[in-house]
Amino acid sequence: MLTEDLQVILKVAEFRSITAAAASLDMRTATASAAVKRVEAALGVELFIRTTRHLRLSTAGERYIPQCQQALQMLDQARLNMKDELAIVDGELRLAVSSDLGRNLVMPWLDEFMDNHPKLSLRASIGDSNVDFYRDAVDMALRYGSPSDASVYGFKICNVPRLLCASPEYLARCGTPTHPQQLTSHNALCYQLQDIIHNVWEFSGPDGDFKIKMQGNRAGNDGDLVRRWCVSGKGLAVKSGLDMADDLLSGRVVNVMADYPVAASELWLICPSRQSITPAMRLLRDSVKHKCADLLGQLVERGMVDAAILDD
Repeated sequence: MLTEDLQVILKVAEFRSITAAAASLDMRTATASAAVKRVEAALGVELFIRTTRHLRLSTAGERYIPQCQQALQMLDQARLNMKDELAIVDGELRLAVSSDLGRNLVMPWLDEFMDNHPKLSLRASIGDSNVDFYRDAVDMALRYGSPSDASVYGFKICNVPRLLCASPEYLARCGTPTHPQQLTSHNALCYQLQDIIHNVWEFSGPDGDFKIKMQGNRAGNDGDLVRRWCVSGKGLAVKSGLDMADDLLSGRVVNVMADYPVAASELWLICPSRQSITPAMRLLRDSVKHKCADLLGQLVERGMVDAAILDD
């Protein structure tokens, strides 16, 4: 009995659909159906009850699926343990990363990483939507903010400053705000996620905390789009210091109202479980951590962000 066939069985049980399972595994429906038939023939029982509209587990399937899952997990763990001992770096990296961070920083870093480890292959998913490890073809995700789901496992990469940014051209045209209360006369470039526009910006300063509801003529659900608007002088944006690092260092944008900072965030590499971590993932974690520390160090040296951001 092939382990690949058993993986199909588990996906069919998860999705309650051979078609959906095939799509998740990136194979033809007929191929997945043949795998189910091979496993059922080998066991001599039907694992699924099929009707024209529905598919559900049989009594035998309800008993078999959990044991099958445990067996495959043990095989996967044995394979990972062997690779750890032999320091083997190979296989496929299936990574999800947010749009701006992914396109402008992480993808070039990944190209360099794969050049150093030619036995690796990559499947990248770039976007700002939340990742579901049990639905998406992803093994790890690089995301801002500490993980709120206790069922996932994560590595903190670094602290991330969040900055109010604008281009010198915009500031020359519209003036440079020095206090949060002056922001209401400026054009906000807002981030939108799941139809929610994040237009309430929060600042802390020597005279207290401020929540400012901003008005603007542009909102986008792609962080890289908001960055491009900002660089081209369309308005003010609150952005990750990592996302804007190259623009800051080159002078295309500046950090506005530095005396009233926005609360910092964190960058994490998250995985569905500790058992899913491979030697390649550990090396990638260390590489990204080093790259981020170097970039943040440059911003600190230029006085663009506070040195406290480098503290763990």
